[in-house]
Amino acid sequence: MNLDWEKLRLFELVAEAGSFTEAARRLHMSQPALSRQIGALEDQIGAKLFHRHARGLAMTHEGEQLRAATHDMQDRLERTRQAIDASRDRPTGEIRLTTTVSFGSTWLARQLGDFLDLYPDINVSLHLTDLDVDLAKREADVAIRFHLPFQAELVQKPLLPIRHFLCASPDYLSRHGVPKTVADLDAHRLIAYGDTAPEFLKGINWALQLGHEGAPRTAALTINNSHGVLQAVEAGAGIAALPSYLIRFSGRVKVVLPEIEGAVFRTYFTYPVELRRSLRVAALRDFLVERMTPANLDIDGHALGA
Repeated sequence: MNLDWEKLRLFELVAEAGSFTEAARRLHMSQPALSRQIGALEDQIGAKLFHRHARGLAMTHEGEQLRAATHDMQDRLERTRQAIDASRDRPTGEIRLTTTVSFGSTWLARQLGDFLDLYPDINVSLHLTDLDVDLAKREADVAIRFHLPFQAELVQKPLLPIRHFLCASPDYLSRHGVPKTVADLDAHRLIAYGDTAPEFLKGINWALQLGHEGAPRTAALTINNSHGVLQAVEAGAGIAALPSYLIRFSGRVKVVLPEIEGAVFRTYFTYPVELRRSLRVAALRDFLVERMTPANLDIDGHALGA
């Protein structure tokens, strides 16, 4: 049964006033019109809501049941209104954030504690996947994407581009030597993301084609996750192209051929247009703009062997 909210509001006011005449006066409407509205509600419910007597109205058992429900609804609506008013001046609520597995599980995860300290009334649900979830279908609220969003209707805030460099562990370099030129890579074990990379991440395997006009080099090891590639590099399995944020996160790998800069992925904070006025989304956006800087994400002197 779909009850008319306006008729329920009128019923609540009649019950409070105790008579149709007084309720009509407060509502600035005629008493017959108000009676017709309540009569229509009684027909919809299939029960009388009031007993009429000389001194006014008395609610029936069904009327008392409905009054309890409408009174509870009014209280809940008022609490909701107050919560909305309170949230206008401070960010509150949940943010469902999605990004790639490697970025989200390393650099980003380490920043979110500071974000929650700044905004204790926000809670974040972080969903990690190398596939794009559909923000238009509200599979998540916001995303950090490593490519220009495919959906034009999404808001797109550019963040810091992410650079890639060739890396190896000190142990691997001591055992196999440090490559001095691009051609030297032919004699080394290379680790790559593999052919399963999403289309927008295809450039991640640039090291296999570096300096090759013909067929690309063959990777000795492929792993379909950049964080997994980092683990293999740290263990001395070979040389791989890694994003700068993973190089900083590790602190245990060295950049080789530092003059060679590989793939650069443009990053974006993106969300549906309907969230443009959301204070919590704006808070996270501004926090990421402040944190995603070269000083926090780019390679440092330790990785260069300085």
